[in-house]
Amino acid sequence: MTAPMKAFISASFLAFAASGALAQEVTNRVAADTDWAVFEGEDPKECWAVTAPKETTNTRDGRTVSVRRGDILLFVTYRPAQNIAGEVSFTGGYPFAEGSTVTMEVAGSSFELFSEGEYAWPATPADDQKIVTAMKRGANAVLTARSSRGTQTKDTFSLLGATAMIEQAETNCSN
Repeated sequence: MTAPMKAFISASFLAFAASGALAQEVTNRVAADTDWAVFEGEDPKECWAVTAPKETTNTRDGRTVSVRRGDILLFVTYRPAQNIAGEVSFTGGYPFAEGSTVTMEVAGSSFELFSEGEYAWPATPADDQKIVTAMKRGANAVLTARSSRGTQTKDTFSLLGATAMIEQAETNCSN
């Protein structure tokens, strides 16, 4: 994911998450359902379903700590020009520990995401499909990771609205 796209996504989601008139001014949000929303970008066309966590826990040496984190978001993205359909990604709002992985628990299944910088993804498109299938069946997704500073994080995302918004993103970006 390019730096401009990261900034665009973050700004778009912050506007979505904000209350009142600001949220109504977002022009690239095309749908919202419960805890999820769909955004669209152009040139090249892409669509993404996205949500923020309902709960976050940060620990260091077994103790809960207060830390400053950027945007914490879970995405499912479609980029038809690149033949990307249902790519799962996560940003924890901090740089992940180098070489570390992120564990994603959904509907009784556990998945491993590989990290680079502030983002993490499954290893293959087949893994993306397995995760999306689990997300459509589950009630929440719990992502556990380690920051470059050694903080353990646990982020819990609601999956209410995920199925509808993932399907909406897919429909909006189908060729």
